[in-house]
Amino acid sequence: MAKLKIVGGRPITMEEAIELRQTVFGSAASPPRGEWTRTGFTFGPANQDYPYGLRTPRNATRGMQSVIQAHIIKQFIFDNKPREKSVPLEELLKPNEAEQALSLYTAMSDILWNIGEKTKAIVALPGEASHIPHSHVYFQDNVTEKLYFFEFTMLEDLQIFMKRYLPYFTENPGPGTLLYLYSAVLTRGMENMRNDLDAPKGAHLMGPHEEGSLNVITLLLTGRATPYLHNGVVYVGDEDHYAVPQFGILSRGAIGLLVWEGENEAMRSASRMPGSRLKTPATPVWVSCCCGHYGVLFNSNRELLRNYHAEKRFELHYYTCAGCYLSMTVDNRGQDEGGGDTGDQEGDRKRDDMISTPLERLIHTKWMDAKITYHGALPASLNF
Repeated sequence: MAKLKIVGGRPITMEEAIELRQTVFGSAASPPRGEWTRTGFTFGPANQDYPYGLRTPRNATRGMQSVIQAHIIKQFIFDNKPREKSVPLEELLKPNEAEQALSLYTAMSDILWNIGEKTKAIVALPGEASHIPHSHVYFQDNVTEKLYFFEFTMLEDLQIFMKRYLPYFTENPGPGTLLYLYSAVLTRGMENMRNDLDAPKGAHLMGPHEEGSLNVITLLLTGRATPYLHNGVVYVGDEDHYAVPQFGILSRGAIGLLVWEGENEAMRSASRMPGSRLKTPATPVWVSCCCGHYGVLFNSNRELLRNYHAEKRFELHYYTCAGCYLSMTVDNRGQDEGGGDTGDQEGDRKRDDMISTPLERLIHTKWMDAKITYHGALPASLNF
């Protein structure tokens, strides 16, 4: 699909360009990480395996793409599925090219609309001419200085716009991921972003992480770029300092988040561990962050998280934007049987911890004593 010429919009100002780059990358005087200006949103071919899946190199955009991937999977399994019919999962996840495009611009629109508290959204698209000169305070990146802003107050208008200009986001190589990240930040607002990050002056959204910062994940999942994953508000202080609030996850969303940090897990503070609002979303779809690598876990039973019996034994699917797929059975029935020697159980658990894969350890953060059986060999691309 050819890119249409941009019509309308308001050009970015020097002040906005500097503030945007500082908020996202920490500096306007040096160039942003190059992958953001050359990575778009692309699906695998519709006639090959996993046509529902986005494909991206292992770079800093993958975390953000995994959130959009989770929304796409939720659409195909739950939003588009006739409730009165039983449709096999493999059929639900076989979109054609038109359905791929529809799922992408719908997911992107829904996320922005949620960030804007369902009242507004701002989309950034690049024109052909630069509005801002190269200088010692602003380093041109060939995208930010060309931006036009478009504001929407109706979800339907936003969806129509995203459909019309979708090729700006899917061009590869192209800056589609950067345009979408900017749109999310602009929709949230610069002052709100600074408050969300709750860090010293100069804090910014991006960190040094290979596949992207968790702050980007929380922004797209919850509408707020909070570094705190616990439920609600926690007041932190000591006898020498007033207690200050840490705003975590304020409500349960449609999609959850599971995190396991490998060797650093024991050092993580409680505020960086997902609370029940992230672990138990409205639908059984989770973004996963396992040793810094992102993926999506999902199940096709809407009742999984509402019915205790459904959780006893179920199928779980895992997909990463590297095009890696894995299915497994999660068996929680051992929790109900009881009995046995507690010391033996502790010994078994320690042995299990030694031989468990990182992905199993991640799943155990939600289902602590589950027995996990993989279907087939682990893909070589599944390395942590």
